[in-house]
Amino acid sequence: MATISLCMIVKNEESVLDRCLASIADLMDEIIIVDTGSDDRTKEIAGHYTDKVYDFPWQDDFSAARNFSFSKATKEYIYTADADEVLDPENRGRFALLKQSLLPEIEIVQMKYITPDKYNTVMNIRNEYRPKLYKRLREFQWCDPVHETVRTQPVVFDSEIEILHLPVSDHSKRDFGVFLRAFGQGQPLSDKLHAMYAKELFIAGSNEDFLQAQPVFLQTLQQEDDRDAPSQDRIARALCILSRCMRIQQNTAGFLKYAMRAMAYHPCSEIGCELGAYFYEAGDYQEAVRWYRCAAEETAPVLHVRTGGDLALGRLGDCYEQLAAAGAGRTDTCLELSRRYRQAALAWKMPEEG
Repeated sequence: MATISLCMIVKNEESVLDRCLASIADLMDEIIIVDTGSDDRTKEIAGHYTDKVYDFPWQDDFSAARNFSFSKATKEYIYTADADEVLDPENRGRFALLKQSLLPEIEIVQMKYITPDKYNTVMNIRNEYRPKLYKRLREFQWCDPVHETVRTQPVVFDSEIEILHLPVSDHSKRDFGVFLRAFGQGQPLSDKLHAMYAKELFIAGSNEDFLQAQPVFLQTLQQEDDRDAPSQDRIARALCILSRCMRIQQNTAGFLKYAMRAMAYHPCSEIGCELGAYFYEAGDYQEAVRWYRCAAEETAPVLHVRTGGDLALGRLGDCYEQLAAAGAGRTDTCLELSRRYRQAALAWKMPEEG
């Protein structure tokens, strides 16, 4: 049977930490809690489950805290959990079975991560595989019978364990702050973080969040002629963010500059919705219909899956209602289309898996 160290980083998690630990503690052989500056009962609650509670000064760097927690582990595998995660009885059973039967050559186990829509800030599917269990010490092996080489890719197992992510608040403001501080300190955002920042903005960002992010994504376009030019995906994300920023600022020339460029080279549902919103706000509902249909029926989302689904469909319902009120076309036809699109929006469901 595999032995497992639970490694967690926490701060002010008194409302959820006991719920989390109660659901997984008996499955672990060692529990390590790293506190990054709590001023509530978090450390007291952690102390009910383990005497391995450590303080680590917060450095605006989740990786630094995770690395510190891993350095304290002593078992064969390390399981990472956030305080707002829960294993229900069925998945506790799956985890126990995994622990009994885990093959030693497996180095990473992925588990399905499920977040309710209310607090989803980055996911475009209802559940996604995330690496959660890691072999603490890796054994390097040679492979291939000739021209042999050391295997560098880890052996990954996709389990059927489902982790319920049940936050009690939206963490996007915290994340936006970390992104901005890293940018302000001159740290380049990796492609992964660039994508996560853009996704989180479209899924959970306010107008203020978009405007604060504007310099980050403007820099992406300014680097387009550099020797190490940004990828096309990175440019597409920047155009989406900057189009929204220009619309918020009512900068028509800037909005059309970025939105038209995006539709010419990187067409996507997000820009279709931005153009639809622009014409809707201008009172040109017929033109708004064209762009919302483009979002829902002719393009695909790159940041927020709902821009190609219920968001575009619902706005089409609004457009046809406005056209009916204005007497543009046959009123009964417009009202029927409004009803159909609104029903379609209500019936739309986020994809289960990517």
